[in-house]
Amino acid sequence: MIKASFNFDYRKATQVINHFALKEGGTINKMKALKLLYLADRYHLRKYGRLITNDIYLAMDNGPVASGAKDIAEQSEFIGKLEKNYASRYLVVKQPHDVKSHRPLDNEVFSDSDIEALDFAWEQFGNLDQFQLVKLTHKYPEWSKHKNSLKLNTRIQMDLEDFFNDPVANIEKCFNLSNKDKDLRREHLEEMAYLESIWR
Repeated sequence: MIKASFNFDYRKATQVINHFALKEGGTINKMKALKLLYLADRYHLRKYGRLITNDIYLAMDNGPVASGAKDIAEQSEFIGKLEKNYASRYLVVKQPHDVKSHRPLDNEVFSDSDIEALDFAWEQFGNLDQFQLVKLTHKYPEWSKHKNSLKLNTRIQMDLEDFFNDPVANIEKCFNLSNKDKDLRREHLEEMAYLESIWR
């Protein structure tokens, strides 16, 4: 089971939200931004074997949520001064549900594959609103396995290995994988998690 033990990249998380806000015309619903990040992460993890921001994913009532990115989108009390100062340079929280871009995107934080995944998420799902995205993300197996447990818990940490499972519903898989490729991605992710635990 791999739930996440990687170093969260707050700069990437900030710029992902900034990216989607700019795509939306300058301001985006926070839930929509977070769902688009999840779909970009699902694509990137399946194709390249790593998450974009190395965030911790939680199953919550409204679907999968990248915990650190949520705190940045809300500029909550749970983020440190360094992270909050960086995020506030690029994002303005518009209560109660929106976040606004404050300055141009810093593309330098992203790899080419990160940008590919973000573009994929926007092109495939950017036309949906936050409620449609919530309904969609409930169909992915990494969230749906927790559906019944969420009646008793407000949040459950998700297993990144489950991102390699295909949805039963006829929806976008966010990159097709053969069974062999799934096994290889799982092995790669396990190695990365192990190495990260040694370096800490």
